[in-house]
Amino acid sequence: MSNAKIAELASLDTELKRELGLWEGVSIIGGIMIGSGIFFLGSFVLQRSQLAPGLALLAWLAGGVITLLAGLCYAELGASIPRAGGAYVYLREAYGPLFGFLQGWTAFFVSASGSISALAVAFATYFSAVVPLSPFGIKMLAIGTIIFLTIINALGVKLGGQVQNVLMVAKLLPIVIIIAAGLIFGSAGNSMTVFPGGAGLISSFGMALIASLWAYEGWSNVNTIAEEIKNPQRNLPLALLIAIGGVTAIYVLFNFALLKVLPAAAIAEDAKPAAAAAKLIFGPWGASLVTLGALISIFGSTNGCVLVFPRMYYAMAKDGLFFPLFTEVHPRYRTPIPSLIASAVVAIILLYTGTFQQLTTMVVFAGWVFYTLTIVSIFILRKKYPDLPRPYKVWGYPVVPVLSVLTSLFLLINCLKEDPRSSLFGLVIPALGVPAYYWFKMAQARREARLAAEGVASGHE
Repeated sequence: MSNAKIAELASLDTELKRELGLWEGVSIIGGIMIGSGIFFLGSFVLQRSQLAPGLALLAWLAGGVITLLAGLCYAELGASIPRAGGAYVYLREAYGPLFGFLQGWTAFFVSASGSISALAVAFATYFSAVVPLSPFGIKMLAIGTIIFLTIINALGVKLGGQVQNVLMVAKLLPIVIIIAAGLIFGSAGNSMTVFPGGAGLISSFGMALIASLWAYEGWSNVNTIAEEIKNPQRNLPLALLIAIGGVTAIYVLFNFALLKVLPAAAIAEDAKPAAAAAKLIFGPWGASLVTLGALISIFGSTNGCVLVFPRMYYAMAKDGLFFPLFTEVHPRYRTPIPSLIASAVVAIILLYTGTFQQLTTMVVFAGWVFYTLTIVSIFILRKKYPDLPRPYKVWGYPVVPVLSVLTSLFLLINCLKEDPRSSLFGLVIPALGVPAYYWFKMAQARREARLAAEGVASGHE
């Protein structure tokens, strides 16, 4: 590899503003991860665990371990290639531009935009418990939420990061209160068995794990804004490790606290088990506290997604593999406004394509296909670019990346087996991306030919 290529990949030069520090990075990751899942998925994970509380907690813990293993791999990639676009850039360098494009294309039409849609729907649904809304009203509020947060993040990455810091602190308060109260006052007496009563252990665990992983979605997104993080070689790996480790502890403790307060069957039957637990401990105001916490939590997660995803489309467009308009950066705010707007438009369209659970299943499966490919890219990039500076190297190499790949494959196979329809739909969009890639390549070639012809013509004048 040439010295010029090494310098390009490791360069800290950027059109975007480096205004985000370590704690903004932690807040963005944690803020995206701690969204709807902690409040919605307790019952869903327990259902899939066949009412085995120990197995449900194990699924929450395993989800965190799998995410942490992948996060260690992403930390090396982000520290050595601190460019906007995240996994798009790593896949492009490891496998070629087609794979990078397919990751970004799938994010644009399914995983990233679908996350924004699902979170906006969850926010509006929880809000309807405070102010009753019709189904139409819920959709309108979800759309309004997406538009409002797009405007906030168009006004500058620093403002978006500051909003994320405030929301992160605000969402943690009710969560910590529930954990403490549940552990101190809870006396439900649930058995912590890991053996499910119905289906087999492996099948039940696999489905519970898939459900829990929606709550961990968003952990990789700080890599997408690597060009806007101060000292990314240090702050990006630290932000990943602190956020993923902290969120895992919160999820396990939160669900253990619920099991201390409510019978397992009651949790499995209640779409809002946290509110039920808080009401039992504190009375009606406890349920109101959880509702407020859920609203802040989901709003913060949505804000983080709106902030980070458009940077990937910006990076793709700079490579000539997406719409040229997406390369535009606002001269004053230094934010990729066309990418922000396009992301919002697709997210709003996806609001009309399915339910919350359908959206989340598509997002998890499609996301982990590309997470797995990205983790494998560590081996390829170490061999392809041995001289690339690596300020952080994944701990336990090659064991940690291999374990991460194996657990990811288990997850994907189990997902295909148990929910083939939603999983396969998550593969349709990448397949459609192949002809789209060649269309963008041809369009880029035509633009370059036109510019070359114009240059020749001007030279003869």
